[in-house]
Amino acid sequence: MSELVTLKIDGKEISVPKGTMIIRAAEQAGVRIPRFCDHPLLKPAGACRQCLVEVARPGRDGNLAKMPKPAASCAEAVSPGMEVYTQHTSEVARKAQHGIMEFLLINHPMDCPVCDKGGECPLQNQAMTDGRATSRFIDVKRTYPKPIQVSSQILLDRDRCILCQRCTRFQSQIAGDRFIQLQGRGGGTPGYSVHSLNGSQIGNFDSSVLGFSESDGNVPGFVNAEYSGPYGTLGLEGGFSAGPIADSEEDSSGRPFSSYFSGNIIQICPVGALTSASYRFRSRPFDLVSVPSVAEHDASGSAIRIDYRRGTILRRLSGEDAEVNEEWITDKDRFAFRWQDGSDRLKNPFVRDTQGNLVPTSWPDAIDVAARGLAKSKAVGVLTGGRLAMEDAYAYSKFARVVLGTNDIDFRTRPVSAEEEAFIGSTVAGSGIGVTYKDLETAGHVLTVGFEAEEECGTVFLRLRKGFLAGTVNVSVISAYETGGTSKMGARFIPAAPGTEATILDGLSSGDATFDSLAESGVILVGERTADTPGALSAALRLAERTGARIAWIPRRAGDRGAIEAGALGSLLPGGRPVAESAARVDAAAVWGVDSLPAESGRTTQEILAAAADGTLDGLLLAGVDLADLPEGAADAVKAAGFVVQLEVRGTTISELADVVLPVAPPSEKGGSFVNWEGRIRPFGQVLTSVQRPDRTVLNELALEMGTDLGLATLADVVGEISEFHSWDGARVAAPNDAAAAVAAPAAGQATLASWNLMLGAGSLQAFEPHLAGTARKPVAVLDAATAKAAGIGSQLTLSGPSGALTLDAVIRPMPEGVVWIPQNSVGCQIATLGVRAGEQVALEVTK
Repeated sequence: MSELVTLKIDGKEISVPKGTMIIRAAEQAGVRIPRFCDHPLLKPAGACRQCLVEVARPGRDGNLAKMPKPAASCAEAVSPGMEVYTQHTSEVARKAQHGIMEFLLINHPMDCPVCDKGGECPLQNQAMTDGRATSRFIDVKRTYPKPIQVSSQILLDRDRCILCQRCTRFQSQIAGDRFIQLQGRGGGTPGYSVHSLNGSQIGNFDSSVLGFSESDGNVPGFVNAEYSGPYGTLGLEGGFSAGPIADSEEDSSGRPFSSYFSGNIIQICPVGALTSASYRFRSRPFDLVSVPSVAEHDASGSAIRIDYRRGTILRRLSGEDAEVNEEWITDKDRFAFRWQDGSDRLKNPFVRDTQGNLVPTSWPDAIDVAARGLAKSKAVGVLTGGRLAMEDAYAYSKFARVVLGTNDIDFRTRPVSAEEEAFIGSTVAGSGIGVTYKDLETAGHVLTVGFEAEEECGTVFLRLRKGFLAGTVNVSVISAYETGGTSKMGARFIPAAPGTEATILDGLSSGDATFDSLAESGVILVGERTADTPGALSAALRLAERTGARIAWIPRRAGDRGAIEAGALGSLLPGGRPVAESAARVDAAAVWGVDSLPAESGRTTQEILAAAADGTLDGLLLAGVDLADLPEGAADAVKAAGFVVQLEVRGTTISELADVVLPVAPPSEKGGSFVNWEGRIRPFGQVLTSVQRPDRTVLNELALEMGTDLGLATLADVVGEISEFHSWDGARVAAPNDAAAAVAAPAAGQATLASWNLMLGAGSLQAFEPHLAGTARKPVAVLDAATAKAAGIGSQLTLSGPSGALTLDAVIRPMPEGVVWIPQNSVGCQIATLGVRAGEQVALEVTK
């Protein structure tokens, strides 16, 4: 237990742990001290000075003596016998705070009526509570041209900035991306009609910072006429730091890549200096209705707050959840929400008429056509995708077994294996909360394989980086090349050509730094991509057994873990009950009120599509999937299926092939829950009133039309029934123990393809967000110098596969020879167009 220090604050005696800042101790004592720069998750800066208090300490003679001047309570630690006098009991503190507030308002524009922050602004609030009643300033306020475009999404109004440095501390202490900095000194350079960046200002390091860019006589180019540069000129082309910008560091708009977490600086800014291009001037905070919710983009389960007005969502903010995302979310979670109400939103059911055209119809007619079509089908396969809430996935699981009489259901829209199926059944399903975020932060050592934390689950990355900076965790990463995210975690990089991960895991033994650290107290994180390498999941389990480390599986999509728990998998019933176990089937049948359930394990996604293609299955029920998600040949399989029903929020390429299309509600228009990678249930409520129905409601009506009552009419019905599936303590699926497979070296002129999804790419849930899309990393091809030299590659290369070719800028990095990495699904770079998967061979050609 930490040593306690006893002190008095405004006469109240309180004991707090040693090292506690005065401002935190005051909070515990119930004493409010105004502040701007202070943030509980950032290191103290003492930059704004608004939290000044009088402090007295006992001297050597034991007598209390006040410090000669007020101290910043956010940067002053408590000490034994200290007495603190805040503005409530000290005229000195009150006067000091009034003076600071007056100083901050001298040049601050009085544009509260048009400022995005107006109505929720700490400066506005504290100017009323802790400022002077009248201003003594009569001169002309300092002005700057605005806004500066920090990125295509983040805009900066410098005249509102109070130099609290919250944004710069966030980017250096939390995200690790230096995209915004404090630059210059003093109040600005005289002699200009507007102040230049020579004054102390927050901004991106534009190419004319401090005037150095003009020394060679070159005039910077222009990026965007809507945004201003530091001297009032048009937006200047250049970087956030001096020097050339590498291809891999650019975003898709041609600017230097900023951060996947940049939107957090808007939320923590205590004034309206930082704004979002997508929300700027759209609404007043007091016109918004706020509803807590959960992000739907990845498996993090991050808490968010949704703000809407007149039935339209205008913005999303980070929620506060100390156990999960603390106060941070990714830009994807913050800005990518307009997909739920885009121009391609389905608003009416559709059925295919006798001429083969999809025509709008009524709900009763669509349900009738769908029910008759499914009832006539000999066998139906169900593909649900990983975007559904757990309650919806549960409804599909029950519908497949009870109504369709089949276990042919799979949520995975990617190539799968028997090894992965066994791993999920033995290690993931029904395991409850295992490794947690807090565990990652203090684990001692974390090994990741098949998982790029910054790209695939940003909240995990932030926790690992936090632990690294605190010295409570070290990280090792097995990957094709050392990414920026790996470097920002201070991780040990273990290079691995695709397909060699299992061999590397089996090769870790005593004497290796990673192995020894895992054996002391460690966690192994396996991403869903680990299943692409035969034997890798088995090797991870063997390593966990040898070291005693705990293991956790991190899928990519928000609904994946919930789909497993709901039984949306051919080999598993809800709660991890194996279909192959008779006792498990009896247990599930009792909950569902049926006599028996199908005993044969269901087909996987690939097998369902293959069976549809050869006519074994003559019906498909599809939800939350698109052809771009599915393995190659999916379009032909869907076309070959006799009858196809789709439940979807938006029109997709599958909609064009379906016989019945039923619109369903997106997450913001229904209640439910996601299960994050920890196994933690993350419930969310309905935000907007909607005429559209959740998947579970549509399935319940469809089942009634087919003569079966699922009993899932309301959310309460679904939740209540799920709760009846108590923890399964019977026999479980056996853990896999596959051997590592041999990996063939690439032929001359070829390379092994490595790939993963970047956080911002061409995913359908990022549609209608042009400002966010501009901040995505520019797609490049990464390879080592020897491979590039052997192929004669210069600044560009062309990758060719059976189905097509891609031409990309080449970036040279230290990585295994004979390997090339490209993003899996980015704008202008989708490996599906090549007709190959990661781990297979592609031809390398010199771009002509």
